[in-house]
Amino acid sequence: MIKITFPDLSVKEFENGVTANQIATSISPSLAKKCFIAKLNDELIDLNSPILHNGKIELITGGTSGYESVLNHSCAHLLAQAIRELYPNAMFGVGPAIEEGFYYDIDLGDVKITEEDLPKIEKKMQALVAAAEPIVRKEVSKAEALEMFKNDPYKIDLISRMDDNAQVISCYTQGDFTDLCRGPHVDTVKELKNFKLLKVSGAYWKNDAKNHMLQRIYGVCFRNEEDLNDYIKE
Repeated sequence: MIKITFPDLSVKEFENGVTANQIATSISPSLAKKCFIAKLNDELIDLNSPILHNGKIELITGGTSGYESVLNHSCAHLLAQAIRELYPNAMFGVGPAIEEGFYYDIDLGDVKITEEDLPKIEKKMQALVAAAEPIVRKEVSKAEALEMFKNDPYKIDLISRMDDNAQVISCYTQGDFTDLCRGPHVDTVKELKNFKLLKVSGAYWKNDAKNHMLQRIYGVCFRNEEDLNDYIKE
């Protein structure tokens, strides 16, 4: 058993390996529905990551602001999934959350994306949101990661530079799409419905002009439609 401390300093015992989602459900099913991420000992974790030691937990609900980076990072993966479905030969650099939103760097070979293409990509993203696929974390060895991403030289570059003694390399899968990532992410793509793609630019791989120029797509994602609309109006 492990001991979980709540913000009011109450303590409850749970089976080793319990998830934040299970903890939230044990308190109230309605609370579990509102949660989109959790914090354990001040570190953000996925709702379905097993908790293996004592800790202080915070269950972060849909009404909570300040965690937009999690939404935006997850939405970068949604963008990449849509790109892969529209452009099956796409290869991917990095797709982080940034101060205002997110971006993903993409290699589409001879295909050039313009801002006129963004509505088409958004439509595919909306269809993926409607499918409500779960976002599932998996931890693999470095050798397994190299095999998983063997057809993407950018991911191979990232993996190859990781410590050979690293015990955990994580990836996230939604539907048929898997991406290399530390996380954390929201539990399901249906949390990502309030997004907007903003612009397209270019970026050298690893910010080095000696490397290949990738296409960078920028976007934003919010917890609710009102916040998204307010951002667009600014």
